[in-house]
Parts: sequence; C-alpha cells; structure tokens
Amino acid sequence: MNSVNFIAEAFRGGGFFMWPILAVSVIGLAVAFERMLYISSAGSVRKDEFLDRVNNFILQGNLDRALQVCSQGNSPLTKIVKAGLMAVASNKDAEEVQTAMDAVALREVPRIEKRTSLLAMLSNMATLLGLLGTITGLIGAFGAVANVSPAEKATLLANSISEAMNCTAFGLITAIPLLGIFGYLQTRSQDLVDGIHESAVATLNFILTNKEKFAKR
Repeated sequence: MNSVNFIAEAFRGGGFFMWPILAVSVIGLAVAFERMLYISSAGSVRKDEFLDRVNNFILQGNLDRALQVCSQGNSPLTKIVKAGLMAVASNKDAEEVQTAMDAVALREVPRIEKRTSLLAMLSNMATLLGLLGTITGLIGAFGAVANVSPAEKATLLANSISEAMNCTAFGLITAIPLLGIFGYLQTRSQDLVDGIHESAVATLNFILTNKEKFAKR
C-alpha cells in the first residue's frame, strides 16, 4: 500500500502534464496488446506442416483437399496460398495465379505491420511530455521563490524541483516499456512477413510446376 500511496502522491505532485503522459501510456498499452494478439494469431500456423500438407495434395492433384487445408486457417499465409489454388481451380494461367496471390499479399501483409510504428511515436511523446512538464515546473518553481524570504527559498525550491522531476520520471517509465515493445513487435512482424513472402513464392512455384496434375483429376 505504501508504494501505491507513493506513486499516487508523485502523480499528483507532477502537475498537469502527468495526465497527458497517463493518456499516452493507456493508448500505447492498448495498441501493444492489440498488435500482440494479431501477430500471435497471424503467426499461429505451423508453416512447414501447413505447406507439407498442401504440397502433398497438390502432388496428388487433389485441389479440393488442398483448399480445405487452407480454409482451416485464417492467417495471411493460408489466405495467400488459397488465392493461388482458387486461381488454378478457375483455369487461370501462371501470370494470373501470381497476380491473385500478390493481390491477397498486398492486402494482408500491411495488416501485420499496421500501427506498430505508432508505439515508437507514443514513446517519444511520453519522453517529450515528461521533459515539457519538468521545464514548466522549474519555470514555475523559480518564479515562486522570487518573492519569498531567503530562509524559505531553499526548501521551496527543493520541493518544487522534486515535483517537476516527477514528470520526467513518469515520462521515462512510460516511454521505455513502449520502446521495448515496439522493438519486439517490429522484429516479430518482420520475421513473419519474410516467412510469408518466402513461403508464398515457394508455394507459387510448386503450384505452377505441378499445375498439370489438376487437369488430370
């Protein structure tokens, strides 16, 4: 309880800019939570196992089963591969199959990277708001001690500076975790996008190489 009271007192003592920092932290945590859920969902498919199953049905010329495997998942990779298989089912040529897969990729890949960069901006905002709160607090502190007796100046100045520094502390407490989460999500997103591109190209080549098997069903 003492630590809770300490944080509450520090927050109240930090002045007006503590509220914008709090708003930034809430928004940042909400964005981070939503991005983590989406990226976890997008990367939930076991890529190698999924591609092995699809490729086996492609080799058998069983397009319906291959499409069923794709329909079991809702990740960007399954949607891209499904688009290619559906183009093959519609007797599209190689260029049209690639176009169909690229169209889905252009829609799905940006969703993986969406809003992640917002975390870096919010981290910077929290830092700058903390510094701004400190500067305005110090300006107010020096203005306040100008009209008091010399005996009271040291105490009043120390208390005012302590309050002003709370803004910097809370700004950094908000900014550092958001920056760390941004780095983690950016790495996860990039790995996921690279894996999707690699798998999509490999699957496209495999589909086109074995396209004649579907005609022999």
